[in-house]
Amino acid sequence: MAFNNLSSPTTGMEGQVRVEEVCLKFPPKVSSPGLAALILSNEQKETFMDFAGPRLHFQMILIFVFTQVIHNMLKHLGLPMFISQILVGMILGPMVFKGHDSLVTMSEDSVQVLGTVASFGYIFFLFLSGVKMDLSMTYKAGRMAVCIGLLAVVVPLTFCLITVKALSTDGELFENNSLFLAVTNSGTSFPVIHCLLDELKILNSELGRLGLSAALVSDIASLVLMNLSQWVKVAQEISATLVLKDFGLAIAFVLVVVFVLRPGMKWMVRRTPEGGQIKDVFLYAVILGFMSSPRINEFFNIFLLFGPFILGLAVPDGPPLGSALVEKLDPVVSGLFLPLFASTCGMRIDLSYLKKSTEYAQNQAIAAVVAVIFKFGVSLALPLLCKMPLRDSLALAFIMITKGIVEMGSYSFLFDNMVISQDLFAFMSIIIILLASIVPILVKRLYDPSRKYIGYQKRSIMHSKLKEELRMIGCIHVPGNVNSIINILNASCPNRENPIALDVLHLVKLSGRATPLFIAHQKHRKTQSNKSYSENVVLAFNQFERDNWEAVSVNVFTAVSPPNLMYEDICNLALDKLTSFILLPFHRRWYIDGSIESEDQAIRSLNCSILERAPCSVGILVEGRRPLKRSNSRDKLSSESSSYSIAVIFLGGKDDREALALAKRISQDQRVSLTVIHLKGTNNLGAILADLDRMLDDEMLRGVKEGGYIRYVDKQVNDGPETSSFLRSIVDDHQLIIVGRRYNTEDPRTFGLEEWSEFQEIGIIGDLLSSADFGGNYSVLIVQQQQLRIA
Repeated sequence: MAFNNLSSPTTGMEGQVRVEEVCLKFPPKVSSPGLAALILSNEQKETFMDFAGPRLHFQMILIFVFTQVIHNMLKHLGLPMFISQILVGMILGPMVFKGHDSLVTMSEDSVQVLGTVASFGYIFFLFLSGVKMDLSMTYKAGRMAVCIGLLAVVVPLTFCLITVKALSTDGELFENNSLFLAVTNSGTSFPVIHCLLDELKILNSELGRLGLSAALVSDIASLVLMNLSQWVKVAQEISATLVLKDFGLAIAFVLVVVFVLRPGMKWMVRRTPEGGQIKDVFLYAVILGFMSSPRINEFFNIFLLFGPFILGLAVPDGPPLGSALVEKLDPVVSGLFLPLFASTCGMRIDLSYLKKSTEYAQNQAIAAVVAVIFKFGVSLALPLLCKMPLRDSLALAFIMITKGIVEMGSYSFLFDNMVISQDLFAFMSIIIILLASIVPILVKRLYDPSRKYIGYQKRSIMHSKLKEELRMIGCIHVPGNVNSIINILNASCPNRENPIALDVLHLVKLSGRATPLFIAHQKHRKTQSNKSYSENVVLAFNQFERDNWEAVSVNVFTAVSPPNLMYEDICNLALDKLTSFILLPFHRRWYIDGSIESEDQAIRSLNCSILERAPCSVGILVEGRRPLKRSNSRDKLSSESSSYSIAVIFLGGKDDREALALAKRISQDQRVSLTVIHLKGTNNLGAILADLDRMLDDEMLRGVKEGGYIRYVDKQVNDGPETSSFLRSIVDDHQLIIVGRRYNTEDPRTFGLEEWSEFQEIGIIGDLLSSADFGGNYSVLIVQQQQLRIA
């Protein structure tokens, strides 16, 4: 692989290449004796950089510093990091400082080692792209994704070839690599589209899932067509016999991968305990096998860039093997090698060759633009025919035409192997840079996934009738959350008169794969044997449904997605199921002695995102140090039969009214003992709410007072410390306390408490009740009513 050769081959018309002599000095200078030794030996300071090791380190530092400086200026325009990396390469390459051989300009001799390191990283990137890709998604993709994926390659390829034939003087399509270039121009790269969607944070949105599925189909189609075009070229230039031999070797390579390598790696996975980490010796064996991919390519006569990618496809995606490989290799590849590769690709670009470009290069550039136009047209027309909104269809069309590091790497490979000339490479680089710059900005303007969360309907507990089914979503992160949700549902004492429709969503971190998953588990069926993400969750809630027959109906789903995008899965499910209430676990759990058992900031960030975007009401459950269980006859507030003791702390406002509505629904069962504690401000200090809010509060409380089965308590408080003292005195009498979030609500009754508040997402009162000072032998449920937003 000739990525390390960053020289500019002297080319005129295609095929006319002048060979240049390269002088090498032996023995090569790798490690310097040190700066101090060089100074003491009276050597010139420039000789320090004649050694490959120090020079490589300096070049890497220079590239990263320049990249960060340029990106800090361009990111406000919405340009991705890839553009900054390319621009740094162009600045440090021969285009800006042509004819200069200095340290800063990255002379030809000085970048040979840098180019080798960068190309090594690109091969690793192709391997990891294959590891993350799940080929099973190609046949699981919907009809629209398959049609877009196939036609977005075939139609542009057809018109690209027609354009080349119309513009060329000899009219021959198969000369000068025209067919191979047409396939390259028309292809779609799954890793590039995945990076774009991930950067725009729409990876697991409806549009993102459709784009990923279509890109996966397109990438496979491009891979097949590229091999076919290569074989056509060989058949025309050499012989058909050689093509048959290459085809046979390619089939043999695929058979070895499918029937030898993949079963071997599946055996490694089976030897790993469920939920455990794979042995290091297995990881090293896979990496060693990948490192030998150049020899494998040579033996099977496989196109150099395909070998690592296909070997990556053989690795079972997801945990334990695929995720372990990605976790170990991806940081160094994405953070170190790939930026260097992008910058070295930029060093190859010299726009001065455009002034003396050949007719062949101009024709190929026009054909590439035609391919982009028809790819955009196909990707736009098909969604519109399927009744997709215009803005979403435009966004999808722009996503499908984007280009990035994979296309730049392909053209760099062709350039280094003198398949394309300098002027044609400059044309193609301009197209890639323009698309990579414009597409993210346009997609961000056109597609806003939060639009669908705008509340046109009222989805809250207050607006749900008492005798109607309450639709809830319970979120699961860790096994302990299962018992938490079951316990609070038991505390609500569901019955046939007040049934609950529960959708359980098991949230799993996306690791070792590129495509998010959303699995609906069928009742009375086992989950997927090879990816049993939620087997225990399904069994637990199926048992809970049987224990509460005709009072609770349960459906279990699994969402495998990046932690920062999990809110999309929750909100989409809430929209689809017309949910009124989402129940979230708190990010911190305690042992019974008060020490912290676990704390996950990713869960806290997710909870905050749900509170901002949810299309219905939301509750965050802070579980106590003791599980929420039914009290027995010896407890203070229990009746003669076993019961749950629940309290509602009411200060006023829509969140408190929602909390009270939930408590009133729970208290319909005689096994529940409900106490409503109304904290009033003395001397009318608490009367800071609007008149409408006060009227609604009074109406809710009037129903409580007249109900007869709910204990109502008035308490006058002057300030926050007095509120805290009173709450401390009554919390041990209850097993569950329900409060409103009341975020950003100023109130004399909580004055002074906000300074000590640690977690804003659970409000001042919720944070106070959850603090270690209060003991925490009870559970706290913080409720936020649906946030209605205007489009």
